[in-house]
Amino acid sequence: MLFKLNCVLLKTLLVFWLVIFFHDFYSQSNYEKSFYGGLFYISDYVASDYFHNLKTNQDDLKLVDSIYTKALEFFNYDYSETFLCLTFATLPYNFIKSKFLFNTQLIIPLPSPSKKIFDKKVIQLPKKLFFDSPQNNFGDKDKLAHFFGSAFLRYNFGWFNLSKFMGIFVEQVEEKLFVNGSISGKDIVINHIGELFAETVKNNNKILPSDILKIYQLLFLKVYL
Repeated sequence: MLFKLNCVLLKTLLVFWLVIFFHDFYSQSNYEKSFYGGLFYISDYVASDYFHNLKTNQDDLKLVDSIYTKALEFFNYDYSETFLCLTFATLPYNFIKSKFLFNTQLIIPLPSPSKKIFDKKVIQLPKKLFFDSPQNNFGDKDKLAHFFGSAFLRYNFGWFNLSKFMGIFVEQVEEKLFVNGSISGKDIVINHIGELFAETVKNNNKILPSDILKIYQLLFLKVYL
């Protein structure tokens, strides 16, 4: 029964990905009000000289707020569209390697802007999000997609803790199917914080990602002090 359930969920995820990947793929306008329009808009923003200048006088959590505000305004305060767009716009990867038959690998492209914009975006993505973020050029850049992806799931599928189940399920799929994939305890914590952000937004639309991301340190202090 569990095997059948996992197969159904995996198929659902694959269908979901295909719908997103091909939705408005042939759009003539980069910035039309669509998933790809938002993806290109936010990617260009993060890759811009303006954003680079912001990095000189704002900390990384404020930069996340800036990205979120830009997306929210672009989608006319449609939170579902905003969360979905930011899930992909903040990804520091434009493809994944999946384990395939007979120990072969399958390269799966992800929704992404041009390579030039993508590379610059990845360089400029906020990386110092938490007190324990790795002190290197990558830091915690991959945690933003977890945060906004979980917010999207919770905002749209909050009943029966489906969003929490899906977050854990995706971690399991990542470990089993993706090359170099593994279950990260930190990813799961960020998933929960993303869910909290979605629930908070429903009651207070003035809340910003930085207000919720700061909870990570409070959780650490609660556990270890």
